[in-house]
Amino acid sequence: MNDFTLWDMASNLLLAARWTILLSFIALLGGGSVGLLLLALRLAGLRRVTTVIDLYIELFQGTPLLMQLFMVFFGLPLFGIEVSPWLAAGVTLTLYTAAYLVEIWGGCVAAVSRGQWNAGASLGMTYLQQLREIVLPQALRIAIAPTVGFLVQVVKSTALTSIIGLTELTKVGNMLTNSTFRPFPIYAMVALLYFLMCFPLTWYARKLEKNHQRNITR
Repeated sequence: MNDFTLWDMASNLLLAARWTILLSFIALLGGGSVGLLLLALRLAGLRRVTTVIDLYIELFQGTPLLMQLFMVFFGLPLFGIEVSPWLAAGVTLTLYTAAYLVEIWGGCVAAVSRGQWNAGASLGMTYLQQLREIVLPQALRIAIAPTVGFLVQVVKSTALTSIIGLTELTKVGNMLTNSTFRPFPIYAMVALLYFLMCFPLTWYARKLEKNHQRNITR
């Protein structure tokens, strides 16, 4: 395998990049669904439920993602639950993403002025109607830019799943390096592929942020 050409290495890395993209999509879709549910429960104002959600957020934001991966991948088998690298990575990144999206989206809801709530109440709307018809549509426009920006962090965080054996982009880069003993060109291509995945998202997030600021100042 030491006779790998640059094209062979690039082809293998491109194939591995699709799994990085798929894992990022799973994290965003799963984390977004869980985060939206937790946000709805948090906005309901139930004290005990809110306390549990706050503890969950503190746990996942206050510990390294790598340790969370280890706890799921190596910890669950101790209780007789066998997990594959894909399942461990998907579950961990989903919970990790949800913990941050709850905070991001919660801040966007809080950014909607109290007057909007009062206007809905004056029209005889219930709390859920105010939330659905008035607050959430405005919060959604605010949330797009930071959500897209956070997705960049999720894409880069998928590299940690190589530690538990998931054959995504970083893992394949390590395998090729061990086989060819050519770390510089391989890791340069890995870095380039991460850049090509993240830069459009970063650019789009900045564009959305500027558009939002422009709309506010009008």
